[in-house]
Amino acid sequence: MKFAKIKYLLLRRICQVSILVLFILGNYSIATLKNVQYKQEVGIFGGNIESLMGDSSSVLAKEPSIFSHIVQGNLSHSSWFGGIFSLTDPLSVMQIFLAGGGLALDVLLGALLVAAIYGIFLGRVYCAFVCPINLVTDFANFLRDKLGFNTAQRKLFISRSTRFVILGLGLLLSALFGVAAFELINPISMLHRGVVFGMGFGIFAVLAVFCFDLFVLKNGFCGHICPLGAMYSLLGKFALLRVKHTLSNCTKCMECVRVCPEPEVLKPIGKQDGILKTMTCLRCGRCIEACDDNALHFSILHFTQKEKK
Repeated sequence: MKFAKIKYLLLRRICQVSILVLFILGNYSIATLKNVQYKQEVGIFGGNIESLMGDSSSVLAKEPSIFSHIVQGNLSHSSWFGGIFSLTDPLSVMQIFLAGGGLALDVLLGALLVAAIYGIFLGRVYCAFVCPINLVTDFANFLRDKLGFNTAQRKLFISRSTRFVILGLGLLLSALFGVAAFELINPISMLHRGVVFGMGFGIFAVLAVFCFDLFVLKNGFCGHICPLGAMYSLLGKFALLRVKHTLSNCTKCMECVRVCPEPEVLKPIGKQDGILKTMTCLRCGRCIEACDDNALHFSILHFTQKEKK
């Protein structure tokens, strides 16, 4: 297999796994405990000593790992490089705000920074390169293809606009009931916290997503239900990073459409030249890898210049 056919796949996996590893190591500490007979060193995550022994009265010292100076926290809110800056999930912030919760300055600044990064430059890149649930859904879709489920008659239809309805509903429920509604059932947060701090009942939510994508609907969770993906779609509607189609190179083989998790993005393929502007594009690069005609590539959208027709 040529490297060009999997270069973006490898980049996605490297990014996703590296982020998980950094969070695992960054939240790990060594606590030196003392009881009546001896001292012992215990590895802990997130400094939660009480969860191990019931109280922290016997702690002599706690030494964070060297990676704690790089990142601490989780995908909802994290502190980077010793607190130089924070990154916060904008959807979590909106839910907490609507629920009437207080927001610290670093949380607000972290949300604004994330919104700026994805809104101005990257679009929905979060879903393809950062989100850990993408590893689960991609594996489910890999199995669907191998087991021939993709060729079976579709038994369930869910509009891709449903995720935007769920986004609005989650915000509305947060305001009505005073809780961050989606966070109560968010499999993305459950998976990330489970990998970093230890998996509990959240494994059932992750398994539900896996089974839904495998047995029920292709790209079901990310492509039809996930409100976080909907939020990043809206946020990155005018982002600069885009996929560009060169019509003169296209042979209309439609391999790009076959592999794309958001196929409506590729409606202009074989019909018109230029930037693909649909906001739901993940910028995952799968279409570029699948294209043998060199008809697709990443490009920076220039708002100051009109596209040549």
